Amino acid sequence: MTDVKPATLGVLLAGGLARRMGGGDKPMKTIGGRTILDRVIERLAPQCDGLILNANGDPARFASFGLPVVPDTVEGFAGPLAGILAALDWTAANKPNIEWVLSAATDCPFLPRDLVSRLQDARIDEGAQLAVAASGEQTHPVVGLWNVNLRDELRHALVVEDIRKIDRWTARYKLATVAWPVEPIDPFFNANTVEDIAEAERIAMVDN
Repeated sequence: MTDVKPATLGVLLAGGLARRMGGGDKPMKTIGGRTILDRVIERLAPQCDGLILNANGDPARFASFGLPVVPDTVEGFAGPLAGILAALDWTAANKPNIEWVLSAATDCPFLPRDLVSRLQDARIDEGAQLAVAASGEQTHPVVGLWNVNLRDELRHALVVEDIRKIDRWTARYKLATVAWPVEPIDPFFNANTVEDIAEAERIAMVDN
C-alpha cells in the first residue's frame, strides 16, 4: 500500500438513455430531496483531482453542477467505453499531468468513499494496468481506473473492432479487481428503474 496516490481525475458517466425510467437523465432523479448526481459528486469530489461529466446532448442542462461536460467522441451512443475514451482524451488535452481516470456511473448514489484509494492501491500492489470494482461476487466494470496512455488502443477497439462491452476490452490487460462488502448496503447499488428509486429512498434514510 502506498501513502501517496497518483493524481486521478473522475469522470461521471451520464450518457445512458434511461429507457427503464421512461427516458430523461437518470442522474437528475432525486433521492431524499437531492439528485443522484449531487450524491455522486459529494462522494467522489474529495477523492479525485477534479471531476468531469460525460454526457451527450445539450450540456446546459447540467450547468448548475459547475463541471466540464464532455460528449462522446465516437458517434452512435457506443456505451460506457465511449464515455471513458472521451474522458481519457479530455484529460490528455487539458490535464497532461494526470495519468489516471476514475470512471463511475451516475446512477450509483452510494459509492464508497474509499473508491479511488483502494483501486489505486490494488493496481499498484498487483502491478496491474487497470482496476475495477466489485461487490457481492459481481464485478462493476463501469466503475474503474483507466490509464490515459491507453486511449489510442481503446479508440482502435471502439472504432475499428466495434468492441462495446467493457469486459471484452479489459480482458486484454492485467486487471486488478477490488471487492467491497454489500452490508449494510451495496455501495454500487444502481437506480435503473422507478422501483430502484423507491429502494434508494429507503437506503438513503440509513446511509450517511
